[in-house]
Amino acid sequence: MREVSTRGSATATELSLPLGVTRQAVAKHLAVLADAGLVDARREGRETRYRPTPAPLGEAISWMTSVGGAWDDRLAALERQVERRRERG
Repeated sequence: MREVSTRGSATATELSLPLGVTRQAVAKHLAVLADAGLVDARREGRETRYRPTPAPLGEAISWMTSVGGAWDDRLAALERQVERRRERG
């Protein structure tokens, strides 16, 4: 995903060369990202170019931030409870 976002758009072949993996392996990963809505696949002649679609990624980051904040609150409460038990002996 990072490689696609830094290039703006790329084909599976372009992405596979510096990675040292097969074009088919990269194409499978890109298909999963496309199914998730994280990249947009467009045919250009014989090749498919992939471009990042940041909106779904932004939504995922927002969700992870809210979940992370809730866990921080829960862990802080647990830590306070453990400390109270330690103080009691």
